[in-house]
Amino acid sequence: MKDVEIFVPGRLCLFGEHSDWAGRYTLNNPDVLAGKAIVTGINLGIYANARTHDKFSIISIDESGNTVSFSCEMKLDVLKMHAKQSHFFCYACGVAAYMLEHYKIGGVSIKIDKVTLPIKKGLSSSAAICVLTARAFNELYHLHMSVNGEMNAAYRGELLTNSRCGRLDQACAYGIQPVCLEFSGDEISTEILKVGKDLFWVFADLKSKKNTKKILSDLNRSYPFPQTEQDIKVHEALGKDNHEIISKVIKALEIGDAQEIGLLMTESQRIFDEKIAPNCSSELTAPKLHFVLNDDTIKKYSYGGKGVGSQGDGTIQFIAKDLESQHKLIDYLNDKLGLNAYAFTLPSSSKVSKAIIPVAGFGTRMYPETRFVKKEFLPVVDSNGFAKPVIMYLLEEIEASGIEEIILIVGKDEIEQFQEIFKPLSEEHLSKLPQRVQDYEKLIARISSKIKYAVQEERRGFGHAVYQAKKFIGNEPALLMLGDFIYKSNLNISCTKQTLNAYRKSGGKLIVSIRETPIDDVVHYGVLFGKFDTYRKYLMNVTEMVEKPSVEYAVDNLGVKTVGNNAKYYSTFGQYVLTPDVFDYLEEDIKEHDNKKDDSEIQLTSALVKALNNKGMVGVLVDGTSYDVGIPKAYKKTISEYGK
Repeated sequence: MKDVEIFVPGRLCLFGEHSDWAGRYTLNNPDVLAGKAIVTGINLGIYANARTHDKFSIISIDESGNTVSFSCEMKLDVLKMHAKQSHFFCYACGVAAYMLEHYKIGGVSIKIDKVTLPIKKGLSSSAAICVLTARAFNELYHLHMSVNGEMNAAYRGELLTNSRCGRLDQACAYGIQPVCLEFSGDEISTEILKVGKDLFWVFADLKSKKNTKKILSDLNRSYPFPQTEQDIKVHEALGKDNHEIISKVIKALEIGDAQEIGLLMTESQRIFDEKIAPNCSSELTAPKLHFVLNDDTIKKYSYGGKGVGSQGDGTIQFIAKDLESQHKLIDYLNDKLGLNAYAFTLPSSSKVSKAIIPVAGFGTRMYPETRFVKKEFLPVVDSNGFAKPVIMYLLEEIEASGIEEIILIVGKDEIEQFQEIFKPLSEEHLSKLPQRVQDYEKLIARISSKIKYAVQEERRGFGHAVYQAKKFIGNEPALLMLGDFIYKSNLNISCTKQTLNAYRKSGGKLIVSIRETPIDDVVHYGVLFGKFDTYRKYLMNVTEMVEKPSVEYAVDNLGVKTVGNNAKYYSTFGQYVLTPDVFDYLEEDIKEHDNKKDDSEIQLTSALVKALNNKGMVGVLVDGTSYDVGIPKAYKKTISEYGK
């Protein structure tokens, strides 16, 4: 088994602290509103390497920076015993116990290589450890758990310790993106939020003390039924008032209105101080927090600020006016106030929720095999010995990337074939399968629920096939994956996630994944030319795209200069994020062909070039390998190399 690299960030509660536990009381009192919080992962976190093992073993770095290690038998009673012992690794033991009790797994060995996350500073370092442990089991044993599944395992595992964590802590599982969490009883629903523009956050360790257990104990006395006027105020603050604030914040995030978010931070802090803090005045008076919030110099650089987590004199956060103000605020907090301050930029994002896979082609190059089986159903064996059809590799990667709807472009005589394939197995058939195959069936069921079909009545080219998805896409961006390739990433995130992350950082531009290509091979691919970003060196601002250029043209026009004045060439990798205007250009091309009675094929490249010239295009240099399954020679190489 190969090692897996894992990064889990800390989490920053932007709004809605304490609403997670308050929302649980809806089970006892129907007048209690569901809790709501907005949480994001940050750029500080825990980096680890994991592999299968016969024991549960973990090596880490403690609060003082010393290397510490732990190992025990992968037995339920042993893990639960260690979870209750309040030592440095108790959280990880709790999660390991939960995973062992609910899944057929062996042990793992986790080596934490680097910790950039401050410990016990309201950023949920314990939750990050729990999510990291759950993710290690998930990835190493191919459990196909969703992000929500990892969150739940992390939470249930932490409950096996003597700690009583909040439900919002495990939102770090979603990575560096804001998530709105709603808590009602034991149920949690999540919504990934859009961010219209880059937002510049600063958070700082106040280097003081607070007693989180006392804060929670004092506030819980107001639930489930308010007995005093003060109890009513706490219910208002964590219920109706919080709902109103969260609703306004979501709208402000969507348009990237930093000033409005700052005002809402200030308002949220005011409500907290007036209605919640009196319940625990010994901890929530927070003199240092309020001294820093009222600093006039800080107000020059920020639109607003508030406490973090359980509040008190623990951690403070601000939204800076711009990037320069963020830097100046960091310097002031560190140098003048003696705090430990950190910068965090919440990147702009336009959520990509839909994906397209065209599978309507004849597969001419793989004939005569494709006379009997479509090339998308040809088998490739993975590293675990699973023989899976090509299309499942694509669907797995798409589903794991958070895509909510998958559009398969099929021929008019193929839709029933696909529907039959994704139909659930009978109970009799399912019961005869090994457990790991039964578990995989659950993944197939989850994926099949996301699939919709667009029919290409006439085969008029690749661009025409992609256009058939327009009625499903509407005015949204969409991930496009080619059915001729499967992918393997060199990083701890998939090739597809690399492509989607590039879209988030591009400001909404059309994305084309690219790879370095030998000059002699450029005649087979679409080749892109441009300049790489100075800071994000994997993003190319594309200025020209040429389909299958001659070697001579590429040498003269498409070589990207590198150090030493050498030239490199970059071709399409097989993944795209299409912007809505691409479908408009495809529609123009189709109408033009119809008017001219032109029966030549309608290609996607023509529409991509129009989009490039109009609004720009970004190429993302994907750190991974694509394996071709559409040509016999390449397919032979794929089946011999992919599963290694």
